[in-house]
Amino acid sequence: MGTSIICGIFITTTAGLIMGLSPTPLKFIRQFKYEQFGFISMLVALLIIPWGTTIIFCHDLHSVLSEIDKGILLKANFFSFCWGIAQILAMLCFLRIGVSLTYGILCALGASVGVITPMIFKASGIFSEAPDLMSKAGVTVLFGVAVIIIGIYFAARAGFKREKLRQIDPSEKSETKSGSFSIGLIMVVISGILSAGWGFAFAYSQGPILEILNKHRVADFPSKIIVWAFVLIGATLINIIYPAYLLTVSKTWNIITKNGREIILSISYGLLFFIPSILLGKGMLLLGILGASVGWGIAQGSIILGGQLLGFASGEWRGVAGKPRHYIYTAIAVLILSMLILTLGNIFAQH
Repeated sequence: MGTSIICGIFITTTAGLIMGLSPTPLKFIRQFKYEQFGFISMLVALLIIPWGTTIIFCHDLHSVLSEIDKGILLKANFFSFCWGIAQILAMLCFLRIGVSLTYGILCALGASVGVITPMIFKASGIFSEAPDLMSKAGVTVLFGVAVIIIGIYFAARAGFKREKLRQIDPSEKSETKSGSFSIGLIMVVISGILSAGWGFAFAYSQGPILEILNKHRVADFPSKIIVWAFVLIGATLINIIYPAYLLTVSKTWNIITKNGREIILSISYGLLFFIPSILLGKGMLLLGILGASVGWGIAQGSIILGGQLLGFASGEWRGVAGKPRHYIYTAIAVLILSMLILTLGNIFAQH
């Protein structure tokens, strides 16, 4: 296994773990609702950081944008818009069914869609040389996806069993703060399918955009951030305008100015949310021709693991014993196995 592949695995795993732990600040928010923390965190993650970097390091922005194929930008931003819908649903699901179960189902579904698609419809740059599904590497990756689906099953079973126990024991405070558990599951399934748009936005556009940025002598590190600025316009629109709309309708803008502590927590979530994106893009490229698929799959598996760690640490599983814990432990083990299988598929692709 080459050094670049090892680095790619490490970076994508780290990105996923950080992303999985990113909702930590939300556990300490008391006054803000979705519209407050959603507006602030996404303003930081999707607008201030990527476009601030773009303005600072891309000195010929107008020329760069004029050279990029508008079809590529439209396609990338359609994908990111789909992800934007997924992000809103995911935030609401954190409150409905808890962090650990949301991440378990969302990331497993997102991984399934995100891993397979770039092997059928080739992505840009080095990812355009990805092996076909019926190749040795492709079949191995498909097996990894099947194992991920098994992990979904155990994660879902764990959530259902946990909720049943909490309904029996009224002393247990459930994480499902809003709406029914079943509605939350429907929302997280839709969110999981659409969440692959995040990886697609990068994979299907990074090649030509990075080539143009390199031609204009933009340094390597800021280039990886600038790509996100260009392809996340669709995500930015829905994730900032929608909470802003809710704030306006409910006339609750003033709540933001009265809670400095929760502003900081919301900003922290935005930082923990976007920083892994930079790592993910770099890790995908280091993994080589199958990086768009395998890198996405490894990152999603790591997000699930990070989400489970947060779920346990924050008390979502406090007082829950027996079958629910057995199921969630099994889900974690199966998902780790799936990541190892995806890594093996990536190794096959290099030979």
